[in-house]
Amino acid sequence: MALYRTLYYGDISVGVGGRITIPQEIRDDLGIEDGDVLTVRVEESSTGMRQMVMWRADRTQEGTS
Repeated sequence: MALYRTLYYGDISVGVGGRITIPQEIRDDLGIEDGDVLTVRVEESSTGMRQMVMWRADRTQEGTS
């Protein structure tokens, strides 16, 4: 299991239709641009706590199998 160091921690409000806004600082750091598609995974611990993890696909990998 991989362990990661937390770089950002903050609150994001959920808007109309379930839309969220990723803060500009995070978008810049991750290289997220207009039109990018993010993948989302929901994880659950043995105690029932859930978390959402999302990432942007590597653009160099798009269109390959």
